[in-house]
Amino acid sequence: MTKYLNSNFDLNSDKLIILLDELPLWSAPFGLRLLENIIYRKTITALDIGFGLGFPLTELAMRLGDTCKVYGIDPWEAAIKRVERKIEFYGIKNIEILYGVSENIPLPDNSIDLITSNNGINNVENLDETLSECARIIKSGGQFVQTVNLNTTMIEFYDVLENVLIDLKMEAELKKMVAHIYEKRKPLDEFIDLIKSHDFSVENVISDNFEYQFVDGTTMLNHYFIQLAFLDAWKSIIPADKQIEVFTQVEKIINQKAEKDGIFKLSVPFVLIDCVKN
Repeated sequence: MTKYLNSNFDLNSDKLIILLDELPLWSAPFGLRLLENIIYRKTITALDIGFGLGFPLTELAMRLGDTCKVYGIDPWEAAIKRVERKIEFYGIKNIEILYGVSENIPLPDNSIDLITSNNGINNVENLDETLSECARIIKSGGQFVQTVNLNTTMIEFYDVLENVLIDLKMEAELKKMVAHIYEKRKPLDEFIDLIKSHDFSVENVISDNFEYQFVDGTTMLNHYFIQLAFLDAWKSIIPADKQIEVFTQVEKIINQKAEKDGIFKLSVPFVLIDCVKN
């Protein structure tokens, strides 16, 4: 009962420094809201979809405690290996990792009391199949709580890109940009209707937002997370032989805006959707 008294974390440990990042900057605003709205109970079984680098999977498991079983599913193999090291190092005993996709969850029907997803559900390959799997595995009365960023995410960038594409008469690429936004971030009403079609009742929708602020467009486009998570998708909209021209113009316009306004911001509106299985 008092095993915690034997903990001995060394602040100079290389392992600790490598693993200690409880709140990845992108995931934190979504995840903190999600953790506030989970109904915590003993002796339940939970599933976290798209846990990535381990948040909120590890935090959820530790908050629920050893009477609960928490599964996490994700197809990102390199991240899973890191999360497994973190689980071992922190001594978390109630997590089981599932390598795979949420369109095919290897769990029995009616076996889960709680499903969470921190900005993960909206990034799956097939949203309808994923929601069908969630409906299959969750028990009647089970909670399904998720966060998703909305289709106006980073609208400040997309407005500039849209104007550049219009000026360059790149109508096909403009259509690709619109399709890209729709594919990644469905309109909220459509998203909620799809959830309801899988026999979930939507109990609550909480709106929130945060911002990334930069001194100018050059800084924004060179930020590591922009390059890691967004730039490839933006580049895919533009033919390779036009990318330098388009992004040079985009960067120039954003820099001018930042000079005028004193800053360039990217807004990230999101919602928490709290559901119950009928």
